[in-house]
Amino acid sequence: MLSYNFKYELRLLLRSRWIQLLSVILLLLFGFSAFNGKEKVAKRKADITAAQEEVKQNDAMMLKLLDSVERGLKVSASPWTIPSSPMAVGNYHPRVAAMEPQPLAFISTGQADLFTHYVKPTVSGDDFTLNFTEMTSPVQLLFGSFDLAFVIVYLLPLLIIAFSYNVLSSEKESGSLRLLAAQPIGIQNWVLQKLGLRFFWLSVSVIAILIIIFFAVGANPIAHIGMFFTLLGLTLAYMLFWFALAFLVNLWVGSSAKNAVALLGLWVIFVLLVPSVLNQLGNTLYPMPSRTLMLNEMRSLKADITKKQDEILDNFLRDHPEYAINDSTQKRSFWHGYIASQQLVKKELAPVVNSYEEQLQNQQDWIGRFKWLSPAIIAQESMNQMAGTSTKDYESYRKQVVGFAEEWRKHFMPFLYNNQNFSKADYPNLPNFTFNKRTQSQWSAILILLVISTGLLGIGLLVSKDLEKIGILNQG
Repeated sequence: MLSYNFKYELRLLLRSRWIQLLSVILLLLFGFSAFNGKEKVAKRKADITAAQEEVKQNDAMMLKLLDSVERGLKVSASPWTIPSSPMAVGNYHPRVAAMEPQPLAFISTGQADLFTHYVKPTVSGDDFTLNFTEMTSPVQLLFGSFDLAFVIVYLLPLLIIAFSYNVLSSEKESGSLRLLAAQPIGIQNWVLQKLGLRFFWLSVSVIAILIIIFFAVGANPIAHIGMFFTLLGLTLAYMLFWFALAFLVNLWVGSSAKNAVALLGLWVIFVLLVPSVLNQLGNTLYPMPSRTLMLNEMRSLKADITKKQDEILDNFLRDHPEYAINDSTQKRSFWHGYIASQQLVKKELAPVVNSYEEQLQNQQDWIGRFKWLSPAIIAQESMNQMAGTSTKDYESYRKQVVGFAEEWRKHFMPFLYNNQNFSKADYPNLPNFTFNKRTQSQWSAILILLVISTGLLGIGLLVSKDLEKIGILNQG
């Protein structure tokens, strides 16, 4: 009976051109979204490359100036920009702290529309005021990016609903269900077989299209075989959830119209409503402190500290004797007091800055605890992490940049407090930023989706037994 159902359903789908139509739609959607994501990644790479080229050109000019200064030649440059001064190098010749895109960055834009991918920390900058955001279109932020994750999370379920909402109801409405009931197979098994065949052919189409798309955008799936299989596993598990929902609704609801409304309602709940509610509750329970108040507090604190920079510098040099060598012969400048005061400002504002990080972590933990309520959250978050564009990825990047900014500042402090000029010999020792990518397995997310889908299928089988007792032919 199974082989007969398989052949009959395949002929029916091919004759109705459902498989051909779905394959073309998926190819267009997946192709356009993947190329759209690839263009965004290419633009990010171009921006980072341009910033790095600018640094190389500036460094070449800096080395020429240093060579002229060391040879005693006259240079045509403003005194405060001459690179023999360590503070001039620290401010006018920063390094690029870039977040290079990961191999699968094209599948999900994630937070990439909100955060920049490179920063240039300077010795005079404040770590907590480094700008990690970038100007974006409000329309873009409202509707999101049309990337592969958007197609899989938002549009693919709609195609599944259109493909499976009337598997049982169409037979009932055409009058052929009574003939099927006379066959030696349970109604629930018959529906499960029909949906299983649809899941199989849609899975084959998705796998084939993803392989084609990966090769087309230059992301060889063989070279990234582990991540590619993870993406496939996540996509198929997410598809299985929606087919399990369709199985449950087909057995329980009744008519085709009611089935369609019920499945679309569930799509709204799981894809739109639950994520929005969880996000709003997270913002309500763990509100972020006011950034404006923090900046005002920072300015007020700086103003107070500026008035007593000499006292702060004396205390700083007592606490850091390594910077007080030959202190009696040093010429105190603005930078001596400024760098010392910056250390104090950072220490005083640490509780305020930490409150931001704690509240952000609390919001992320809140979403993590309840993400199982919406498979769409699980799928979207997992794809963001695979692409390296999740909130946690950018938070990791921000912390690494802040650490590098401190390293950059400390590199020039011995030059400053020992009245030592910067020379060409010191150039190779300048710190450089290296972004350490986060690695996280997504198989736990796949397992959660499989468990939810299995639970729905189990509920469907239990419901079908109750309907058999009542008489499934009389339902709807």
